[in-house]
Amino acid sequence: MDKFATEKNGERLPVAEEFYSVQGEGCHTGLAAYFIRLAGCDVRCPFCDSKATWSVNGSTPLAPVADIAARAAASPCRNVVITGGEPLMHNLAPLCKALKERGFSIWLETSGAHPLTGDFDWICVSPKAQKPPLDEVLMKANELKIIVSDAYESLTMARHYAERVHGDCALLLQAEWDSRDEAYRAIYNYVLQNPKWRISIQTHKILNIR
Repeated sequence: MDKFATEKNGERLPVAEEFYSVQGEGCHTGLAAYFIRLAGCDVRCPFCDSKATWSVNGSTPLAPVADIAARAAASPCRNVVITGGEPLMHNLAPLCKALKERGFSIWLETSGAHPLTGDFDWICVSPKAQKPPLDEVLMKANELKIIVSDAYESLTMARHYAERVHGDCALLLQAEWDSRDEAYRAIYNYVLQNPKWRISIQTHKILNIR
């Protein structure tokens, strides 16, 4: 897939879905937010629950960023989550500008595998082994979220990346949902031994919300 060559300026973006809900995981759990999920991903985690966003084709609408920001502004909150897919495959500067002009706090969810574009108030980096994050993104992360499936491999990765983020970055461990019972036992024990880490739970799945 070409890296969205026709929209490199970021003035139009492939929107997989938009919705108003509550952030279900991570440091902002429980806060209302408007979600902008962009299509396109070259990381492609086997446990991804948004696989429909991986490809961009003729069925994915390219929306002007002004229209996206206007729809977000119709919600009663001023928090917005830009997610994917892998949102940093796109130039996010125009979208961030349009959202900032409407008073939004912008939260990014990314694997960190592509360079940053845009102005963010909060950056959550969730590294993936098959396409590691860039150091330039890790150093700007406010939140490092490691998804734990295989406990040994995931916790080894957690130790590795904890050394590459700045000292104020929140460190979170979250179980891959389909293996959560075993994973959370390992996470619980790890957090007790390493109290700088905390547990993240996918509360949106427990509540059965988007």
